[in-house]
Amino acid sequence: MLSASFIVRAAIPQDAAAWCSLRRVLWQHVSDDDHIREAERLLADGDRFATFMAFSCEGDPVGFAEATVRHDYVNGCKTSPVLFLEGIYVIPVARRQGIAKALCAAVGQWGLAHACTEFASDTPVDNIDGQALHRALGFDETERVVFFLKRLM
Repeated sequence: MLSASFIVRAAIPQDAAAWCSLRRVLWQHVSDDDHIREAERLLADGDRFATFMAFSCEGDPVGFAEATVRHDYVNGCKTSPVLFLEGIYVIPVARRQGIAKALCAAVGQWGLAHACTEFASDTPVDNIDGQALHRALGFDETERVVFFLKRLM
């Protein structure tokens, strides 16, 4: 079990390998090369994207959160720009120690510094654990949406 001590800080280029190893667990359908390219893209545009990482006192990566400043319409929001939590992950052994809360607090501070007054996120309707996490982090459910697609060709 991880001790209750950890640090949260903005990701830097030297964190890419550790960050991508955590991304692989959250987004398993994405290739390793795509994770690396995405991390590079996020780090290159610090006004639009933010990634915060959590590390154990021993320096091991234990979690991350990625966020975007969105200027398009965000379901349930009334303002623009909106801070949007694109992804959050904490390794199982480190859960329930306040790491996700600390990551979201860091993301929230970053969003305030980027003129955001609303912080939004989403999770699939069948992801009950994700919904519980969002509620525990202080998010309120705003709506449920079912997306449809009709092929034209």
